[in-house]
Amino acid sequence: MNAGGRKILKNISLNFEKGEIISLIGPSGAGKTTLLRIMDLLERPTSGSVFYSGVDTGGSEKERLTIRRKMAMVFQKPVALSGSVLQNVATGLRFRGIPRGETSERVNEALTTVGLGEYGARIASTLSGGELQRIALARALVTRPEVLLLDEPTANLDPLSSAHIERLIRVICRRWEVTVVMATHDMHQGQRLSDRVAVLIEGVLGQVGSPSEVFYTPSSKSVARLVGVENIMDGSVMHQEEGLAVISLHDGGTLQATSNYPVGTEVSAFLRPEEVTICIGSPGRVSALNEVTGNIVQMAYTGSIVRVEVATTPPLYAIITRRSVDDLGLREGMPVTCSFKASAVHVRPYDL
Repeated sequence: MNAGGRKILKNISLNFEKGEIISLIGPSGAGKTTLLRIMDLLERPTSGSVFYSGVDTGGSEKERLTIRRKMAMVFQKPVALSGSVLQNVATGLRFRGIPRGETSERVNEALTTVGLGEYGARIASTLSGGELQRIALARALVTRPEVLLLDEPTANLDPLSSAHIERLIRVICRRWEVTVVMATHDMHQGQRLSDRVAVLIEGVLGQVGSPSEVFYTPSSKSVARLVGVENIMDGSVMHQEEGLAVISLHDGGTLQATSNYPVGTEVSAFLRPEEVTICIGSPGRVSALNEVTGNIVQMAYTGSIVRVEVATTPPLYAIITRRSVDDLGLREGMPVTCSFKASAVHVRPYDL
């Protein structure tokens, strides 16, 4: 897909299974919204094809409209049309010429599903952001789509409203057997909701897999950084025995990791910060346990969790609970021991 001479999407190949929730995650400008618009047949790709149930969607506008009506899209900032909530939700059915009685039945069912069954007579423009997003979902559901496309559905909502929308997405997918494709820059949301995650970076698919695969076994440094792997260490395998490798790190020090790469292989080791344990003194020698000491450089508080940077060799980042910080009496400048299991380290061939 090109825009102004610039390629927005490159070599995208994705399949979507009936009834699954798949998240498109990536930074702003990665091409997530453009991909959704191509899927919704609002835009045509400059090369390649989009197939719906095996049918090429590149035909006439009339043929494309027939396929489009099997899908629905909810945008990041839902627009309240003039009139009541009932009139807003019924919009798609009016365009389709659905009889009044059936329209009323479908609208009531959709509003009940999103928890706004008593809101029908209200003026839509008076609703809160969270309520408007639920109305937008109802307006999509009322057409009984086979595919629901969501563009940053909770980006402008408070945490409670976001949690409500997330619950609705799960309900919609399971109860209505709808395939949900959701673009989001919220990594935690993608991890919570999805059956599969597709990572978009600068218009290229970096990785596609289950949340566990993408977040805990990233395929490259760029994917690892995006999904919150802060500890990325380069080195070479200096010893290998029965799937347990000792890696000599370029920045100094060594670590143990579960890996079958042969001796001499240049590798990158990925370690999520929540896999690092911090203690005062030594935790005691445990098989296949990495242990390094250093001073706390910085502690950053976010709600109930704390991101701790420790000046070890190499530097390590840990995420622990505020309660653990209080129980251990941690403070900046304090010497601590960081430990993590060999099985927590994901090893890949070295990449830039």
